[in-house]
Amino acid sequence: MGKVTLSVIKADIGGYVGHSSMHPALMDEAKEELAKAKERGIIKDYRVLHCGDDLELIMTHTKGEDNPDIHKTAWDIFTACTEIAKKMGLYGAGQDILSEAFSGNVKGMGPGVAEMEIEVRPSEPVIVFMADKTSPGAWNFILYKIFADPFNTAGLVIDPKLHSGFKFEVLDVYEHKKIVFDTPEEIYDMLVLIGAMEHYIIKRVFRKDGEIAAVSSTQKLSMMAGRYVGKDDPVLIVRTQSGFPAVGEVLEPFANPHLVAGWMRGSHHGPLMPVGFGQANPARFDGPPRVIAAGLQITQDGMLVGPRDMFDDPSFDEARRMANVIANYMRAHGPFEPHRLGLAEMEYTTLPQVMEKLKDRFVPEE
Repeated sequence: MGKVTLSVIKADIGGYVGHSSMHPALMDEAKEELAKAKERGIIKDYRVLHCGDDLELIMTHTKGEDNPDIHKTAWDIFTACTEIAKKMGLYGAGQDILSEAFSGNVKGMGPGVAEMEIEVRPSEPVIVFMADKTSPGAWNFILYKIFADPFNTAGLVIDPKLHSGFKFEVLDVYEHKKIVFDTPEEIYDMLVLIGAMEHYIIKRVFRKDGEIAAVSSTQKLSMMAGRYVGKDDPVLIVRTQSGFPAVGEVLEPFANPHLVAGWMRGSHHGPLMPVGFGQANPARFDGPPRVIAAGLQITQDGMLVGPRDMFDDPSFDEARRMANVIANYMRAHGPFEPHRLGLAEMEYTTLPQVMEKLKDRFVPEE
């Protein structure tokens, strides 16, 4: 059939209750509209999920990346769901809709986007990760572990198809520039940047032959809107098996709930907790941050088989327990760093509005 594009587009268009979850009526509306799009031949197949208060649209089609028809389909769904959310009085209705008019591409308009166009293998297993109460930088640690750390991914050592390593495309989200690193040759250089997870974000990972391996959403809402409008709640697509890391290697980094930015009011560090679909309803201090994993098979004709709930597994119970322990520890810091984000990141929250009233009270030190 040629190439198939997998598009994952998400938006926060109304929380139920507060920022904790997604009302079923919004998901039903999305499913109905995507079914119509499938009937009209715009998309090949679809799935609708949610992570916390984010509506997640997973679509396959043959139109390539950044296609206006696909992006308008998502935009129309988000705007229709926003109207439902407003009628129901859901919290933050239309939060991620930063414009009233569609401009041909949802990038820069609020929704998060991750897309990849691939030549479908005889068996094409992919995992779509969806997170809530955090930012795109949350994937840096994960992608490094999957594609560059031999202690995580045994295939980097023992699989000749992986042994030569991968290429990482890293974005400077403040300067709007990118740089590509070859690993393992340039691991140390790359770590200089990607350890600063809110400034430098891994956008794509490629095999050395140029084949796409992973792609993340990198939209930062505050930069688009010029004000604080919530955290970015990113998505990530990772291809697995047969020339890519195995499913178990892709999931393994989540066994260690690393600290990410976000949580309450987008202003705190907290552990990224891997949960099953039914547990993706962050409530404690609006968190801690959650991540779900939808395992899918893409058929030769672009149909989706699944999703399988990859974190619905007792082997991640210890990660969840550890995340709760870390959450207790971080919460004990209250408004003090490192629980609260550093001032540079707090510039993109509501804190500057509070600090404004103090500026005239500073006097020269004698």
